[in-house]
Amino acid sequence: MNLPAADNTPGSGRFEDGDQPVAVTPAAARRSVAELLERAGIGLDSVIAADAFMVTTELVTNALRHGGGLTVFHVAITEGALHLSVGDASSRAPVAHPRTRGRPGGYGWPLIQQLAEHIAITPLPNGKIINAILRLA
Repeated sequence: MNLPAADNTPGSGRFEDGDQPVAVTPAAARRSVAELLERAGIGLDSVIAADAFMVTTELVTNALRHGGGLTVFHVAITEGALHLSVGDASSRAPVAHPRTRGRPGGYGWPLIQQLAEHIAITPLPNGKIINAILRLA
């Protein structure tokens, strides 16, 4: 199985408040997170930032590769936590696949579960939104 490099694969995201669609790649999503972290005084070389970048990358990449395309991307910092919402066009909830020889991947969802303080999956008529919360302290 040869998967495309997801870091530059564009998706179409729409902010939850109904703004115009935006082109979102994992790299662009990380830049949005980086801007918010910097404004909150979080060093981009910190463990907190690394965790936030990892969760952001995995959620956006999974939406693009496995979820039928990105439909929502929203990130905010409130009450000392990073709130990340990523929607896709698949109604299937993510699952951890056992790692087997010759099959790439299988690390993303368990990593997200380990790094996020809270995860909620909201089913939608045409997909789902995954909300992840990461504490910034």
